[in-house]
Amino acid sequence: MSDKPDIFLRKATGLVRSWSVGDAFIYAFFSINIITLGLYTMSQAYAFVGGMIPGLLLGAVLVIPEIVVYAGLISAMPRAGGDYVWQSRVLGGGIAYVLSMTGWCFILWLWTPLYADMLRHIVLVPISAVLGFKDFAIAVAGSPLALFLVSLFMCVFVSLIIAWGMKAYAKVQKTCFWLGNAGLAVVVILLFAQDKGAFPAAFNNGMDSLFGVKDAYNAVSASGSAAGAATPLWGGTLKGIMLLLPYLAFFNLWPNWGATLYGEVKGAQDFKKNFWGMASALIVATALAIILLLGVDKAMGFDFYMNANASYWASRWGLSQTPTVLAAWPYPALLALLATPSTLVRLLVLVAMSAWFFGWCGSIFLSSTRILFSASFDRLLPEAIAKVSPRTRTPINALLVMVIPGLLVSALYAWNVLGFSSLTLVSTLVIAITFLGTSIAATVLPFAKKDLYAASPLARFHLGKLPLISVAGGLCSAFLLFLIYEWLVDPEGLYGISYKNTTSVVFMLVLYSLALLLFVGMRAWRRRAGIDVDKIYGEIPVE
Repeated sequence: MSDKPDIFLRKATGLVRSWSVGDAFIYAFFSINIITLGLYTMSQAYAFVGGMIPGLLLGAVLVIPEIVVYAGLISAMPRAGGDYVWQSRVLGGGIAYVLSMTGWCFILWLWTPLYADMLRHIVLVPISAVLGFKDFAIAVAGSPLALFLVSLFMCVFVSLIIAWGMKAYAKVQKTCFWLGNAGLAVVVILLFAQDKGAFPAAFNNGMDSLFGVKDAYNAVSASGSAAGAATPLWGGTLKGIMLLLPYLAFFNLWPNWGATLYGEVKGAQDFKKNFWGMASALIVATALAIILLLGVDKAMGFDFYMNANASYWASRWGLSQTPTVLAAWPYPALLALLATPSTLVRLLVLVAMSAWFFGWCGSIFLSSTRILFSASFDRLLPEAIAKVSPRTRTPINALLVMVIPGLLVSALYAWNVLGFSSLTLVSTLVIAITFLGTSIAATVLPFAKKDLYAASPLARFHLGKLPLISVAGGLCSAFLLFLIYEWLVDPEGLYGISYKNTTSVVFMLVLYSLALLLFVGMRAWRRRAGIDVDKIYGEIPVE
């Protein structure tokens, strides 16, 4: 008889519940960041016929079932690892591993240069220009080398604040929350106080003094119109608004981004608190986005703002025959400050607005480390990845697994190797596929895991005779399938990441294949060591 065990008995994780539900709210609020993700996304969605504000409102409504799904699953199984734990215990280990590793870990390597791109346009370029470093600002805005170096800086900063521990990270994001919102309040006041008729002169003077560009207003209007700027602030048919949603999902699909961390959140078994923590983040972020866009319309006209976005992005992507005069991305906070002569005021506001980035940027790897940790704890990755620092209670090795490949992908993106810069929305597509797996798990949970469901807070919530979690799971799945269809098939030719984009298809196949090979290889390795992974998946993880 073999003395090797046929099942690995799990021990305590070493993680601690150091976050409150309020900390989780701020994390969710920053995860649908209106200044970084929101403005970056909306600026690229310049060629649609559906109104931006109706798109924001409809998109928020359609994301609510996702919040119900995640709030419910968190209350039933509040464990580090989120999607991976729920899918593996309901749907099975193989599909959970492939979906979660790809959607929560591997695809975040592509997010690395995207975060860095936002850092340079929202923080480094405007602050450098205001301080008088015009040439430096222009170089940072347009150089591939600059984008890679900014990616490197960001990875170092993010690694430090994550390695510092959850409790310290909560303090950083709380400080940035208040500072960033104070800066946004000033920007909104400046926008609403400005005279639209005086904006062209302020824009011309500002672009001349900051970037050395003369008569910029007329040139931007002409090049933006030629590039196809069309998205209105209001109006549009239902179809036009629906087609805008796959773009806006890059911004508003993430109120559940902290789901993998709820094994470290106090009171996570409370379904209502989980729901309102995420829902309020979505509602407040959507409201602030609408207020900001109304301010933009009041100050400069939304049509001009879309022209500026079209002028910048069409030139950067090589889609327009008319070159842009914009040396940098049209950042609304900087545009709001052009009529303000004081350098000190400009600097203070921009520094405050930079808190939107620094309070948010840790989200690129923080949630992912818990997926890696949980998979390692299930013995589907080397044990070293689950090693937790005894001082900070942080899985340091899991962090390194995210940072190093992220820098490699940053180089491919920065220098546009094989068209990598066209893959922006792939970063959302792959995660949406993971969310779809979780939505299906939520739908079948009351029937596939009856005892677990009956013992959870979810059992009290029904819609008619149907479990609320199943209804929400079905609605969320339907919305995600719509998004995935539009991205992959793209019958209107709007998103650029369909099956026609070879780089997109190959990149996704490589990521999913890597996850599958890892699962098969680790499972076989553990079996040879006498560890039955299937039995591990039959148990609910300990805390």
